[in-house]
Amino acid sequence: MSIIFRLDRVMADRKISLNELAKRIDLTDSNLSIFKTGRLKRYAFQTMDALCRELNCQPGDLLEYQPDGKNIVE
Repeated sequence: MSIIFRLDRVMADRKISLNELAKRIDLTDSNLSIFKTGRLKRYAFQTMDALCRELNCQPGDLLEYQPDGKNIVE
């Protein structure tokens, strides 16, 4: 996958646990864990909004694009 989720890095920088963040954004621990590990297939903008609000960050801090080389046109 070309999109890398960096929630774990931002959480570590902010020194906040998965459980605490999940409580703050009213999300279950298991759903937040899926987001954190990048196993999700889609997400709601409402979730991204809540994460950015609580972590005081931008969406680009949580997501990173890395080309996988399959769709590169030269």
